[in-house]
This record gives sequence, C-alpha cells and structure tokens, in this order.
Amino acid sequence: MKKGFFITLEGPDGAGKTTQLTRLADAARQMGIQVVCTREPGGTPVGDAVRRILLDTAYSEMVPLTEVFLYAAARAQLFHQVIGPALKQGQLVLCDRFIDSTLAYQSYGGEMDFSFVLETNLQAVSHRLPDLTFVLDIDPSVGVERRGSGTADRVEQKALSFHHRVRDGFLSLADKFPERIKVVKGTQSEDEVFAVIWNQVAPLLEKLR
Repeated sequence: MKKGFFITLEGPDGAGKTTQLTRLADAARQMGIQVVCTREPGGTPVGDAVRRILLDTAYSEMVPLTEVFLYAAARAQLFHQVIGPALKQGQLVLCDRFIDSTLAYQSYGGEMDFSFVLETNLQAVSHRLPDLTFVLDIDPSVGVERRGSGTADRVEQKALSFHHRVRDGFLSLADKFPERIKVVKGTQSEDEVFAVIWNQVAPLLEKLR
C-alpha cells in the first residue's frame, strides 16, 4: 500500500490558507489522487465542539494553558479519526492549520514554554508531523483588513501585539524546521501564491499516483 502524504497550510488569520488548500486539493484530484481535506480546530464532531469553545467570545478569560490542552484534545481526535487512517490508505491529507499553529499561537503568542507545548502536541498525534508545511506570511494588520467588518472570534479579538508575536513565531518555526516548513509571501496574488506552492508539491505527488 502506498504511503500517504500530509501537507498543512499555516499563517496568520486572513493569509489565504483556505483558498490555497481548495486549489491544491482540486489540482491533486485532477492528477487522480485521493484527497482528504480538513481543518483545525475541528474536522470531527468532538473537534468541532471544542472549536466552538475555543472561538467563543464568551470565554475571553481563557488562559493559554487551557488553550494548549483544548487544541491538543481536538487535534488528537482529528489525527486518530481522520488523518492517520487516510495516510495509512495512501491518500493525500491537506489540513488548514495543525501543530505549528499551536506552537505559534500558544507558545510564541501566549508565551507558553515551547518544549512543553511541542511535547504535549507530539503525544496527541503519535509524533506524526506533516511531511510539508506552507506558511503564508502576511503582516497581521493586512489580515485584519482582509477579514473585513465581520464579527471577530475570541482569538481574532486578541491584541495586535499578540498577533505580531504569532507571526514571528511562524517565521521562527520555519527557521527551526527548514526541511519541512516553507514560507510563502502571502501578499502576492492568489495565482502567484498557488504557483509557488504547486511547483514544490507537484513533483512529490507523482509518488502517490
């Protein structure tokens, strides 16, 4: 049985992750590859319930340590119920956010101990990291503009200084894990961003055909 391939898209809110994930999935399916698309937090009934708690503005008092455990819980359910089985079946798994978001938001943004956050989440996913991660990098203020006037969730409502630490976190992670994490300028056009991603992904997907 072919080994599956696991790709995640990361970055600040408004960076265009969901759009690029959809385009990537469509292009892969045109190659005849089976694709599973999911997101974090969520992707399962348990995870979706946790997501509602995490993003609900009614819980503004939630501390970073609580966030770490809630994200890890949702991630464990998603990995063992959806991602792991799909990879065992040789499928391409595309996930909108994964472990790097927790490291960026709770470790760098929330100033939690990096080693603790990493180990907690490695346990949640049986130490299975993505094969390839793209960080779509934009200034947090650009993300706010792209989001528009819609109601911001609990995380989006955090101070701009927090979101700058998150962005710095993503860039630091790319420096720590350059073989896995690739930074793409999110200020480029949608087509330009996709071209950068697809040029790196297409040769790898040939192995799944």
